[in-house]
Amino acid sequence: MRLILRKDIESLGEVGDVVEVADGYGLNYLIPKGLALHATASTVRATQHEQRLRDAQIQAAKRSAQDYAGEFSGVELEFSMRVGADGRLFGSVTNRMIEDALQEKGLDVNRRKIVLDEPIKMVGTYDVDIRLHQEVRASVQVKVMPDEASMTAEAEAEEADIAETEEAPEAGDEVQAETEAAAEATDVVLENEPEENQDAEGEKEKAE
Repeated sequence: MRLILRKDIESLGEVGDVVEVADGYGLNYLIPKGLALHATASTVRATQHEQRLRDAQIQAAKRSAQDYAGEFSGVELEFSMRVGADGRLFGSVTNRMIEDALQEKGLDVNRRKIVLDEPIKMVGTYDVDIRLHQEVRASVQVKVMPDEASMTAEAEAEEADIAETEEAPEAGDEVQAETEAAAEATDVVLENEPEENQDAEGEKEKAE
């Protein structure tokens, strides 16, 4: 039997194609499922007209998406986040946060169209795609930075490291000074030992 397809079917064809199928396949599956119609002159004309309308709508949506994509050119989004010492965020930057930030700039995008494989969890700069249409994408730059509290904590940690580094040589100088003082004391003892021995020998000679 001859049918005209109302849906794309991989094994048969695309919408509007006239195909030959087994009667059982057409009557028991394709037609009841709304996937095809009997291919009469009127149904062929009607289906082809519907397809032309759909194609026009698809092209109009694509052009609209292409025009809208230009609105995203040069857009940068900045997020100040609490950050650990290794640059890892306490939390993450998510699709919803990017959606909200875009809306603040007057750009209306559903978060499901924001292409983010997983939430951003590290400080850095990221290029994030936005799927405006099946064939059209825009891109925005997302910058993730430490917040003021994280920067203050980092600065304090650096100052502590510097202080420890400065104290270390001073401790070394004290040890060196103690070592030198001990060495001088030893030299004095050694210098005095011969004189004491000479005095003892002189007293011995007088006694004899």
